[in-house]
Amino acid sequence: MNIHSPRESFDRAQQKLLEQVLVLGSMVELAVEEAMQALDRRDFAAARRIFAADQRINEKRYTIEQDCITLIATQQPMARDARFLAAVLEIITELERIGDYAKGISKINLLMSEEPVAPTILIILRQMTDLGLSMLHRALDAFVNSDVTIARSIPREDDIVDSLYNQIYRSLFAQPSVSPASMDRSNHLMWAAHNLERMADRVINICERIVYVFTGEVKELDTRDGIGLDNDQA
Repeated sequence: MNIHSPRESFDRAQQKLLEQVLVLGSMVELAVEEAMQALDRRDFAAARRIFAADQRINEKRYTIEQDCITLIATQQPMARDARFLAAVLEIITELERIGDYAKGISKINLLMSEEPVAPTILIILRQMTDLGLSMLHRALDAFVNSDVTIARSIPREDDIVDSLYNQIYRSLFAQPSVSPASMDRSNHLMWAAHNLERMADRVINICERIVYVFTGEVKELDTRDGIGLDNDQA
């Protein structure tokens, strides 16, 4: 009969937690992707499914949270183990909130009903989606691979997301609205863009927790491309 040491048992439990975080991450990535596809195609049936499926993301988050709390209570971890568990609790919260953004985009799709969306706006929203999902996927990979360098570099892409968000704002509000209906449509699309912009912000939070796990550093990561400024220069 194999008898595992407490360390081996704890390591297996942490590995299981990590695997479940990746499952939740995949669920969230799929929700965002499908929400954007539904908006692009004006697929209301798909939007309703995504809206309803958000409950499964919430339930998965709560399950991981409970497993994590059980480990903390029964194992009383110290140092890096404690940081890992604290980070998992933070990361799954960020993932659940990104899932809420997918739900929000689905709601916007339904609120807009049959209103048309300009192809140029859809293209920019698609770019924001692709970049945000790429940032999220690479952040979770960095967590699995203990890659602090990647975790530090991802937030610098946030400037691109912000730039795309500003493009949508200028495109939607560059000219006076010709009708209340067009103003409502513009506001709805800005909400969708805002959700995607906030997704990137959540990824930055995830990256900060990854750095915390493997270095013990608690600090905001530089979101500017290139060499950052000292506090007294910013």
